[in-house]
Amino acid sequence: MQERLGLVIKRAERAMMSAKEQALRPLDLTVPQFAALSNLAQHPGANGAELARQSLVTPQNMTTILSNLESKGYIARTPHPYHRKMLETKLTPEGLEVLRRGEQSTLEVEQRFAKGLTAQQREQLSQALEFMIQNLYD
Repeated sequence: MQERLGLVIKRAERAMMSAKEQALRPLDLTVPQFAALSNLAQHPGANGAELARQSLVTPQNMTTILSNLESKGYIARTPHPYHRKMLETKLTPEGLEVLRRGEQSTLEVEQRFAKGLTAQQREQLSQALEFMIQNLYD
């Protein structure tokens, strides 16, 4: 019997996340914390709700993630200049450094994950997965 495609994709995702967790552990980061730092680098000043959407976590989880990152000194949150009830979040120099190191570690994981695939095969796989994702939204 052929394995279901959804199960293969889920197994691949779990293997990737497990390897990234191991790679980030020496930096005292989780994958969701790393995702938040990465998204914050791309969108400085983003609020928690925006970061939650970009990082694929719930707003409640993002609140905890941001609190942990702030206690580690990786981010700073200040009131928005126009919307005082909103907090703007920015990376600190320490946050930028741990992000740089995390990017290096997770890139190595992704390279290991795709080892043996040609550039064309990686592109085809990416396109196929994007096509399949879109199928579920049509």
